[in-house]
Amino acid sequence: MKRTILITGGAGFIGSHVVRLFVNKYPDYMIVNMDKLTYAGNLENLADIEHKANYQFVRSDITNLQHINTLFHEYRFDGIIHLAAESHVDRSITNPLDFIHTNILGTVNLLNAAREKWKGHYAEKVFYHISTDEVFGSLDKEGFFTEMTAYDPRSPYSASKASSDHLVRAYHNTYGLPVIVSNCSNNYGPNQFPEKLIPLAINNIKNSQPIPVYGAGENIRDWLYVGDHARAIDLIFHKGKPGETYAIGGNNEWKNIDLIRLLCRLMDEKLNLPAGSSQKLIIFVTDRAGHDLRYAIDATKIKHELRWEPSLTFEQGLKLTVDWYMANEAWLRHVVSGDYANYYEQQYQQRGSLHGD
Repeated sequence: MKRTILITGGAGFIGSHVVRLFVNKYPDYMIVNMDKLTYAGNLENLADIEHKANYQFVRSDITNLQHINTLFHEYRFDGIIHLAAESHVDRSITNPLDFIHTNILGTVNLLNAAREKWKGHYAEKVFYHISTDEVFGSLDKEGFFTEMTAYDPRSPYSASKASSDHLVRAYHNTYGLPVIVSNCSNNYGPNQFPEKLIPLAINNIKNSQPIPVYGAGENIRDWLYVGDHARAIDLIFHKGKPGETYAIGGNNEWKNIDLIRLLCRLMDEKLNLPAGSSQKLIIFVTDRAGHDLRYAIDATKIKHELRWEPSLTFEQGLKLTVDWYMANEAWLRHVVSGDYANYYEQQYQQRGSLHGD
C-alpha cells in the first residue's frame, strides 16, 4: 500500500463518510478505522465497505495510550485524521468529565504517539485534527467566524475541543509535528445519530411524536451536508499546509425554527400527509444552558487555496437526507432501540477479525 492512514472515530456520523470516501477513492491506501463503538459509533454505517481489501477496523479507545502505541508500531501510520470525540452539547452539560477525558487526554495520547513514532520523518507525515466552529463561541446577528477568530467556548463540549485544538497547535510549535486543524459548521445527512436536531425531528415526525425546539427556535446555525465536509477533509489532508487552520462552512444559515418548518413540509410530502400536519408536532422547551445564539463560517480561505465549496443547496441536501432516513428504516430502528450494537458482535467478533480494547 502507498500509505497507511489512521482515521479515529470512523464508525461515527462524519467519520463513516470520511472512511468510505478514502477507502473507495484511494485503493492503494490502507485505511485503518479506530473507534471505541460508544452509542454514536455504528458499524452498520460501513457495511458496504467492510470487506474491502484496503480497509481494517480496530475497536479501541483513544484514551488507551498503550494500545495506541501498539497500533502505531503495527501499522506504521503515515497520517492521522482525528475525528474521535464526545460531541453532544447536552451530554457535556450533564457529564463534562467524559468530554475532558476523551477530547483532551485522548488527543494528547495520539499526539504523543505520533511525535514518538514519526521522529525524524515529519516531512512525510500528517496529523489532521478535526474540530468545530463551537470553539469560537457565539456571534451576534452580524459577522462570521474565520481562521483568525479568538476562541470563546461556552459549553464543556466546546471547551474540551478548544483545549484539544490548542494542544495540537502547541505540538506543532514546540516539537514541529506536522499538524493541520479544521473547524467546521453543523453537519447533517445520512447516518447521523438521532439525538441531533434533524434526524431527531425526522424520527419523531415518522412516529407522530413531539418535535422539541429550544427556546423560541431563534438560534441560528450554518449547515453543511456531510458529504461536502468529507470532500473538504480529503482536500485538506492531501493539500493543506502544516501548521495551518481551515474554516469549513456551508454559507447556509438557518434559524432552528425555520429549518424545522422546512423539514415538516418535506416530511408531509414524503408521508402523503395534509399540508401543515407535521408542524403541529412542534413544541417549545426550556432553552439549553449557555445556548449560543448564532454560528456562521467565512470559508473564503479554503475556497481560494484548495478550490473547495459546498456542492449542494440546503434544500437539496435536506431532501437527500429525508429520502435516506425514509429508505433506511431498519438502520433508524436499530439505532433508536440500541440493537445496532449487535452488529459488532455478529459481523466482527465472531470472525475474530479485529483487535480488542
